[in-house]
This record gives sequence, C-alpha cells and structure tokens, in this order.
Amino acid sequence: MSPLSDDEIRAATIGDLQPHPGTIRLAEYDPAWPGLYEREAARIGRTLGPKMLRIEHTGSTSVPGLAAKPLIDIVLVVADTRDEDAYVPPLEAAGYVLRIREPEWHDHRLFKGPDTNVNVHTFPDGCSEVDRMVAFRDWLRAHDDDRQLYEGAKRELALREWKYVQNYADAKSAVVEGILARALSAP
Repeated sequence: MSPLSDDEIRAATIGDLQPHPGTIRLAEYDPAWPGLYEREAARIGRTLGPKMLRIEHTGSTSVPGLAAKPLIDIVLVVADTRDEDAYVPPLEAAGYVLRIREPEWHDHRLFKGPDTNVNVHTFPDGCSEVDRMVAFRDWLRAHDDDRQLYEGAKRELALREWKYVQNYADAKSAVVEGILARALSAP
C-alpha cells in the first residue's frame, strides 16, 4: 500500500480528523496487552454473536517482547463490511466508534474502542489482508532477527515528527513488506 496523502486520510476519516503533530510514543512490551485484547474480543463476540466470523490480536502489542504504541490492534472479520447495517449499529451500541471507511482498500473499516485504546480493523470474509496481518504477527513471534529489525525501524521513525499517525504507519511499509515477503515465502 502506498503512503496516503492528506486528502486521502481526510476522505477516509469519519468525524474530525485528528492531527498528531509530534513524535510517536512507544512503550516497552506490556504483558497486560493480551488480556486487554481478550476482554475486547469477548465484548465484540457478545455484541456481534455469529456475525463475528473471526477475530485476531494483531499489531505490535500481539508480539511478546516488541515495543509498541500502547494501542491494541484487533482484526475483525464480518461477512461483508459494505453491509454496515449488519454490524455497525450493534458495535456502536456497545460504545465502539466508526472512524475510518476505506472502500478502496479491502473494504476496510476501523472502529475505536469504548474504554480501551484499540483499533478494530474490520474486513470482509475472505480478505487477503487478514492473512497477511496474521502471518506478519506470527513471523515476528517466531523470528527474533526480524522482530529486532522491525523494532529498530519503529524506534527510529518514532523519533521523527509526524502530521498524522498514518504517516508514521506508512513510513514503516518498506520494512513491513520485506519481513512479510520472508514470512509468506517460508515453507
């Protein structure tokens, strides 16, 4: 995925666009992060019932030993993200807020959590991006060298000033794609 322009970030954002002028704060790995994920996964499961087809803890907080923004990334799979009436109202009733709608990128939707700093990345069933995100997580869990490479890149980039957090995420793309290429080509 190529870096998003300011206009693309604005177009995908629901509600006020929140600039992030400054550096990115990374925290050392916190063993409480998996428990926060489990709590959110259970809440989403109770909220959506069988409409939740899959849920995964992804992102840096899902990799033991990896420094991360203290933000739990969750991948949620529903039948069809374009059918927002099927899953958005129940999630909103549970306190989640739809903040991003990206129909041109895997029909991705992103919700913020009601009381925990979470990003709930929502994708349609069969979306290849889900498998890529899980493969990246699993590879970093099993390969210290690539986990260290990724953390080094994150720490270096976190020191820079960014207009939006998305700019920081986009700047990591080259190292992510390199690691992901190894993960997806492994036997």
